[in-house]
Amino acid sequence: MVITKNHSISRSSSCLRKYRILFLFGITVLCIQIYLAHTFFGLEIRNQKSSGLSSGEDDVSQPEEDEGLPRGLRQLKLPPDKQTNRNKVLQSQRNQTSRIKLDRKSLNFIPSCEFNGREAVSAVTRAQSQICKQCIVNVTCLNQQGLLYPERITSLCPHSPGFVDKPISLGCFKDAKTLRLLSSYYHVFKGNNSPERCAFLCLQSGYPYAGTEYSVECFCGMEEPSHLNRLPDSSCNMKCPGNPKYSCGGYLTINVFWTGIQKFKAQEARNASTEGENNKPVQIAYLLTVNGRASRQVKRLINILYHPTHLFYIHVDARQDYLYREMLEVEKSCKTNNIKVARGEGLRHASIWGGASLLTTLLKSAEQMLAHHHHWDFLVNLSESDYPIKSNAHLVQFLSLNKGMNFVKSHGREVQRFITKQGLDKTFVECETRMWRIGDRKLPNGIQIDGGSDWVALSRDFVEYVFFFPAESFFHTVLRNSRFCNTYIDNNLRVTNWKRKLGCKCQYKAVVDWCGCSPNDFKLEDFSRIRNTIDRNLFFARKFESVIDQRITDRVEEWLYPKKINETLIAKGYDAYWQSLYHTADLSPLTDDAQLTISNSLARLVFNKVKIKYNNVRLLETTAYFRRNQFMGILVLVEAVIQQPLVQQELVERIETLVYLRRNFSTSREWLGKIQSLSVNTDYDQKEKTFRNLMGSIGPYSYPVLSYEFDSGIPTPQNLSILWVDPYGRLADVNYIQLEEMTLTGSVKPQFGEHLVVGTWHLFLVANTMLVAKMNFLVTPLGYWKNKRIDPERAKTVNNASGDSYDITVEMNKKWSHLLSSVIVHERLAYTTSDENKVNSNLDQWIDKLVQEHYEIDKIHQALYQRPLQRMSSGEATPAKTNPRVLDWALLSSGESACFCSSGPQSCRRTIGPKRHG
Repeated sequence: MVITKNHSISRSSSCLRKYRILFLFGITVLCIQIYLAHTFFGLEIRNQKSSGLSSGEDDVSQPEEDEGLPRGLRQLKLPPDKQTNRNKVLQSQRNQTSRIKLDRKSLNFIPSCEFNGREAVSAVTRAQSQICKQCIVNVTCLNQQGLLYPERITSLCPHSPGFVDKPISLGCFKDAKTLRLLSSYYHVFKGNNSPERCAFLCLQSGYPYAGTEYSVECFCGMEEPSHLNRLPDSSCNMKCPGNPKYSCGGYLTINVFWTGIQKFKAQEARNASTEGENNKPVQIAYLLTVNGRASRQVKRLINILYHPTHLFYIHVDARQDYLYREMLEVEKSCKTNNIKVARGEGLRHASIWGGASLLTTLLKSAEQMLAHHHHWDFLVNLSESDYPIKSNAHLVQFLSLNKGMNFVKSHGREVQRFITKQGLDKTFVECETRMWRIGDRKLPNGIQIDGGSDWVALSRDFVEYVFFFPAESFFHTVLRNSRFCNTYIDNNLRVTNWKRKLGCKCQYKAVVDWCGCSPNDFKLEDFSRIRNTIDRNLFFARKFESVIDQRITDRVEEWLYPKKINETLIAKGYDAYWQSLYHTADLSPLTDDAQLTISNSLARLVFNKVKIKYNNVRLLETTAYFRRNQFMGILVLVEAVIQQPLVQQELVERIETLVYLRRNFSTSREWLGKIQSLSVNTDYDQKEKTFRNLMGSIGPYSYPVLSYEFDSGIPTPQNLSILWVDPYGRLADVNYIQLEEMTLTGSVKPQFGEHLVVGTWHLFLVANTMLVAKMNFLVTPLGYWKNKRIDPERAKTVNNASGDSYDITVEMNKKWSHLLSSVIVHERLAYTTSDENKVNSNLDQWIDKLVQEHYEIDKIHQALYQRPLQRMSSGEATPAKTNPRVLDWALLSSGESACFCSSGPQSCRRTIGPKRHG
């Protein structure tokens, strides 16, 4: 029995050994298949990741690290008005291919095509006017029919024309997994790969060599493969899915092609002339595209740049009446006729950030500058936020050495990443002063795509070429694909204050369906960065804003012209800055109704304070006033008629006063000194951590934000609760702050309804159920609607909202009711009661009472003027009697000295003087 058993075991073992080899072979084959599948599909995922995000000047797109999208989904570009949490991203990804129909009932026209793209339908739905809706529909239909963009453009660069019919084949080569022959860029064309398609992609990205491999893969590279890796053509035996007539490599074999272009290398700028060379000084044309109300800053920029040999062409945004009038005065003051302001139909544009109108503005302005009799050699475009960091003599000397060259700053990233980041693969339509994203687009084949900073310095020859022979895309791409391709210098002569760690903040989502970024303002602590550019070919810096920090501009100017320091320091108002907020002559843009309501209330209150009987109080100007880099308050200039019977002249009392918001927050004894600042306002700039609403006006349709700054000595971590209480004493919202060592400064935006209750609101800061700080802020009733006196019916609707729609749970109310009750008892807070009469004859009195509680009228200066009765409404006042105090005050709130067009920056340097602005 034992022998039999052993024999059976021996036979079984022999059988097992026989099949074990087969089993191991099968396992090995399965592992190889899994690996190949993982490699194949993983390559596409890696390609998606490799087409990530880049950055350029005034970038338009999601930031690489801070965009909030899950890893692996960062190519998915959601409109900035959509939330980007994971669930919504995944839902959007699932619905990308779903068809959405347009609600035709919302249109007063019949679309010219069947229209169902998600992004286009979204744009039409959000657009307000029928004209804009029709524009979006028309462009979308052209795009769907393939009629919007040319399929191919021929490059005119002599040494990089690209291939004509098909790329030149260099043969079949052996590839390797770890060290690819063409390693610069990789993409997968699943169903349509071909030599032409792959070569066009590589050519577009600036790569001289393209390669197709494993049927669906496309590789790009800068260097030609070594002939040591050459294989017989039969080794590349996998057909191209896009064109089966051709082979697209094989497993680790690659068909390589030349795209018809050379490896691009930007030119180097010259910094010294050759022996005996005589370089005639160039003349510069400055194109100033300006916006906003910072007239003093623009004048200061012109002053420091001014030279009689240069041309200054100023384009003021078509919506900016105040700045336009100020620039016309600058033009008028110039007797040498080399300062011109764009005027007339078709020459002033309402350009928006990231909009097509920006290029239109530049090209139209360039046309006017070319037609001007003043000769120039270089065009340099600047904004109101730019400032020179080298003297005019240094700039002229440098450009004279590089006459004929073109200075642009490239994005510095892989081109396909740049295209995705900048939204160049998307179609946008500009209308209603917004860029609407309506769908995908395919960029034309045959040219190299390039881009970067919008700020450039271009030769006159190239400007003439671009204007008279317009090409697709913008200056960088035109340079790379024109006869000027050898004049490309990768330097726009500027240093830009990018602070990436602070994040993008998507601050332009109100005007463009994209996540847009702009640089930060320079501050005094950044001066060392500017000073370190002394040996580099950098001549301008951006951005500068005097309302953020005027000290840095002063420091740069003193650095450039040290001999003028003493002269500047004795000038009156050297350490002050004024910026207009409102002027009575303005028609555009409309002033915020809450700001206008408070300003007019202050006009009435100041006359009441000086106890003068008046008629027809008129608000003339409001101006933000800064001194020693600190915001001091608002200057309010008003006038009123003092009636005198039987007199052919009327007396006009003109008063200027300094107004500021009252300090309206306090802390408990235990927290004294722990809170540096606590403020509620609107228009919060997350990038600069400041409010742009200098008047501090909050209306029923505003979106208030709380900004805070805690002392660095406060114990952390610490949890704080913020209670928002409306004028009726009801809890409107609760926010939470977790203080950490690195997050002592920040902001909180409550989630209110679209209509705020007017009156005095209360905010309470609570730590561990203990009240540590409290503050009040005003939501003013509106006395104006769209800049006109509000009618009683509208006032009743706007100013009597009940605010019953707060998203506060019963549990939350119960949790905080005891604290709120104790505050009311101990602080004796007075809450608003409804009063229907306040919308009629008593509206101004109601507004004045609230404004007086929240604003302080500090200094008052008066002057009397006489004018004929028939000129009551529009005439210029002639002074009859002047209060001597007004002279000093006029100097304090001085305008700009008219020192343009003299002999250069040495005698025309500062924008200060006794001339009253406005």
